[in-house]
Amino acid sequence: MSETHPSSDIPSSASFHPLWKKRWAQNVLMLMLGAIGVYGLVYWDVVNRARESFQEAEKYMEWYRQPEKKKDFFESTFQKDKANLDQLLQKNKITQDDYRKRLDVLEFDKNFALQESSLKYAYEWYKDTYELFSPPESTWVRRAREEAPKTLELWKQELRRQNVPFVDTMFQ
Repeated sequence: MSETHPSSDIPSSASFHPLWKKRWAQNVLMLMLGAIGVYGLVYWDVVNRARESFQEAEKYMEWYRQPEKKKDFFESTFQKDKANLDQLLQKNKITQDDYRKRLDVLEFDKNFALQESSLKYAYEWYKDTYELFSPPESTWVRRAREEAPKTLELWKQELRRQNVPFVDTMFQ
């Protein structure tokens, strides 16, 4: 017969193990740590995406305040793309006709981008920030919620100055 522990009726062969030494408890702990880790990574990713989205909105607001920066950006993009086309033409990888067509497309894209409203894009980026990247309610989401209505009002004023008809439901 097995011996019993002096202070109880539990046999000494059935030694007592702390909860953290039990296999099922270790598995539960690992599962919880894994879930916390995944949640942390998702949180980090969503907050970073909100930051990037907010910064994109701020870029467009900067272009609204200083249109020459917008012009410089699209002019430099056009020049880089044109230089790439020039190299393709020099290496005879495209025909002169294809070069002309692609250059026309680049010029159209540049002119279209310069005519587009920076306020429209800023508003949409602010709105995307708080609609797509919350929860969690990060600093970027809160700031976007504050900036979006102001930017929308500026955009509406711009449309009124250009005599562009609109109704408020168009902005939702």
